[in-house]
Amino acid sequence: MTLVGTTPKGTTPPPRLPVRERSAAREAGGGLSPMLTRLAADRATGVLERERGSLYLAEGRVVHAESPFAPGLDVLLLTHGTLDGASWQQALDRAGPEQGALRLLLDADRIPRGALELCQLAALYDAAYFVLAPSSAPGRFRYGALHPLGGLRSVPVGSLQRETLRRRALLDRLWPDPVADGAPLVRAEAFAAPAPTARQRAVLALVDGVRTASDIARELGRQAFHTLVDVRRLAAAGLLTGLFPPPPPPPPPYVPAGTTGTDGAGGIPGAAGTAGVPPAGGPAGTGSARPSGGRGAPGTPGAPGAPAAPAAPGMPPAVQPPHAASLPRVNDPDITLLKRLRDALEAL
Repeated sequence: MTLVGTTPKGTTPPPRLPVRERSAAREAGGGLSPMLTRLAADRATGVLERERGSLYLAEGRVVHAESPFAPGLDVLLLTHGTLDGASWQQALDRAGPEQGALRLLLDADRIPRGALELCQLAALYDAAYFVLAPSSAPGRFRYGALHPLGGLRSVPVGSLQRETLRRRALLDRLWPDPVADGAPLVRAEAFAAPAPTARQRAVLALVDGVRTASDIARELGRQAFHTLVDVRRLAAAGLLTGLFPPPPPPPPPYVPAGTTGTDGAGGIPGAAGTAGVPPAGGPAGTGSARPSGGRGAPGTPGAPGAPAAPAAPGMPPAVQPPHAASLPRVNDPDITLLKRLRDALEAL
């Protein structure tokens, strides 16, 4: 009788398959960006460019981070009067490879070292949260690149990734729907909602259907992540929601009738016919004819969100109002009880 899975006598048993220790990887802060982890192990110096921002490294440690979704260090310093604009601009103009702008500010006694380091680390962690977000494009590293601000304090890559994971988990506990993080925000009518705090009232005051959470953070001079915390809490209370899908882009500027350019239509290459009225079709083989089907292509009359053709020459085109369906409003007074029940079940 032959036993399955035994090793014949006189042969070497095969090596065991490698098994990834998830707990060890989680404690090390890995998994967010394998490329960043490898660069830290190689003690590389340069800038890692990702879809949502950049991370600057020096000897494998992060010294600066920037993202268009987070207010920069200048916003945190200038908004509340910690530093005057003239001193900031003077430091930027004098900054060089040997001495960054932050070091120049300290040497000129423009700002206390503790306040500057605190603002620098706050801006670094804030921007890194967005830089390390899941992306659809690969990252690119440029060796030797330096940021003009320089860096007073550096952060280990492992600590930065662990803090990013902690912030993700915090936002998910507050409100698991991330749509309001990047969409334009609108107020919602809530019933039996808790009274907002002073910080949350400042956020609600800037909600106008156009600004996003990042825009509001920049207006208030706050960190973007702290604003996301307020937005998630307000969304959980039913006091605001996000526009989904986002409103369409604004229509092209109106060109009065009779204004001609190089191609006879207000200087727009490839346009033909009366100004302000898009051509109904083009010569055969040019590919300018309207696509077939019941719905027109984006940018053509009849397509959703596109400007309609004017009724008469010389009249501005009629623009359809932007359409954006708001997310379902959550006005359940028992939402807090349900969240507590979910947290208790997860803790078992």
